Amino acid sequence: MKWIVTLVVLALVSANAFAEDWPAWRGPRLDGSSLEKNLPIKWSVAKDGKTGEIKMDNIAWGTPIPGIGHSSPIIHGDSVFLTTCLLKEQKRVLLCLDRRDGKILWQRDVAESPLEFKNRLNSFASSTPATDGKLVFTSFLRLRKKTDNDAPPSKPREKSPLPKDLIPEIVVSAYDFAGKKVWEKIPGRFYSRHGFCSSPVLHKDLVIFNADQDAEAYVFALDKLTGEEKWRINRPNRFRSYCVPLIVEAGGKTQMVLSGSQTVTSYNPDDGSPIWIIKGPTEQYVASLVYGDGLFFLTTGFPEYHNLTIRPNGTGDITKTHIHWHEKKTIAKKAAYVPCPLFVNGYFYVISDLGWLSCFESKTGKRVFIEQLGRHHSGSPVLADGHIYMTDDDGISYVLKANGAFAVVSRNPLGEPCYSSPAVSHGQLFIRTLNHLYCIGKK
Repeated sequence: MKWIVTLVVLALVSANAFAEDWPAWRGPRLDGSSLEKNLPIKWSVAKDGKTGEIKMDNIAWGTPIPGIGHSSPIIHGDSVFLTTCLLKEQKRVLLCLDRRDGKILWQRDVAESPLEFKNRLNSFASSTPATDGKLVFTSFLRLRKKTDNDAPPSKPREKSPLPKDLIPEIVVSAYDFAGKKVWEKIPGRFYSRHGFCSSPVLHKDLVIFNADQDAEAYVFALDKLTGEEKWRINRPNRFRSYCVPLIVEAGGKTQMVLSGSQTVTSYNPDDGSPIWIIKGPTEQYVASLVYGDGLFFLTTGFPEYHNLTIRPNGTGDITKTHIHWHEKKTIAKKAAYVPCPLFVNGYFYVISDLGWLSCFESKTGKRVFIEQLGRHHSGSPVLADGHIYMTDDDGISYVLKANGAFAVVSRNPLGEPCYSSPAVSHGQLFIRTLNHLYCIGKK
């Protein structure tokens, strides 16, 4: 009997040895990678043409999500958090679901206001929340009536599409796991004709946000427990960009790197002090950088498309000294504007908005292949258990071998459009479609 108990305990320990939470946009390392093992590689959702019955294969649960949003889910233990917008009620909402059965445990109205102007590919709930296991942090845009005490935005780059009597403000909130609001802060305004999307990242006792915009642009850090502002970076230009900062150990120091405001810049995340800067290579950015093989990799952008790598050990202006390789002014199918890249064992993978998957040798920049997967992609790929997972805008998830070759393992339909990125946690995949959140794998 003892040996049976021992085997059971060993099996449980082995099953949880690589179990990870997915606490923020792009996961625990902010780069789309997971240490999870034994993940599903085939699944489907299909509607019976005769009976109308929804049939799910290899899916633990699928929960209807109220409202619309393009944010991705985050997971801590048995808690799943997701943001959405109730269009008719004009409410931006935080949801908490039970990971075990998909039941919505609570729903909180974080912000209520008229809906902002946005790009058709954006949503009113595109910012993915973040959690430290105690609090959940969200960000939305809220419009309020202008008062006589409100100053105009500082030298806006272009005229705002909003009505003149409305002021667009960022609302940052912290909730505990029971759904109680702990604090709420208004760090400043945000002007962009493309709408809002600024996902928080966590560093030590800080929650950090990028607010590149078409007016006075800034990056700021708040105290996780109180919401008190700890530092603020005044960005050099006034151009809307939506990159989530990447925080890694590189070049012998902790660096927070983000592209935007016509630059690629590295800062010290402890205090916001600058480390290095590269001017350009283009105007606007959405995709975050990744780091691998001692190089930062950037794919962008608008109005020009570029792929390039940066050596991390510079200081000051390194535009002419630390670019390792650079594919300049390429075409739209060969670089990405919205989807983030992925580092996989000596390779950088890029899925373009138009659905073309490229693979580069990380050290040399040699393009290994370029193949099309789907009509259009908004979500970013993830790496787990030797496979790459990505979902196109039509809700088809592709699973590929992560070995530097173009090897498609499966194509998995979810039956609905999808504009978010997968999350991976405790042996399961979580994918948010237009109307549902799916937990893929065994219950």
